[in-house]
Amino acid sequence: MPDWLSNMEPHWAWLTIGVLLCAAEIVAPGFFLVWLGVAAIATGVLAFLLPIGVPMQLGVFAVLAFIALYSARRWLKNNPIVSTDPLLNQRGGRLVGEVLTLVTAIENGRGRAKVGDGEWPVRGPDAAEGTKVRVVSAEGGMLVVEAA
Repeated sequence: MPDWLSNMEPHWAWLTIGVLLCAAEIVAPGFFLVWLGVAAIATGVLAFLLPIGVPMQLGVFAVLAFIALYSARRWLKNNPIVSTDPLLNQRGGRLVGEVLTLVTAIENGRGRAKVGDGEWPVRGPDAAEGTKVRVVSAEGGMLVVEAA
């Protein structure tokens, strides 16, 4: 082991680990590593202020990590993060209420409609090609329509 590593004060190791964990949260976001990083930084501060041995520091880190994770989880459960656009990744859901033009007539309940520069399969009452239809809902990759 290098001399600089064996001579390193434990509080510097905790502070370094804490900063690295917080930085890792930026690279791999999951809102988890930041709390372990906070616990490691707090352990480093306590190790600097109080003369405690490494085994006790590990115990302090374990307790602080548990408290931080439990508190964060409880707070997020009571204060959920609400999306400003809940249909962001649901293209079909975003089309509900839109008026589309049938490219292929709806026969036996199935047809195709123009959406932007493409076509989507639609399901609804029989209608002729070129008819305007309104999207009522989306089921998977199929749009449910009605006459507009």
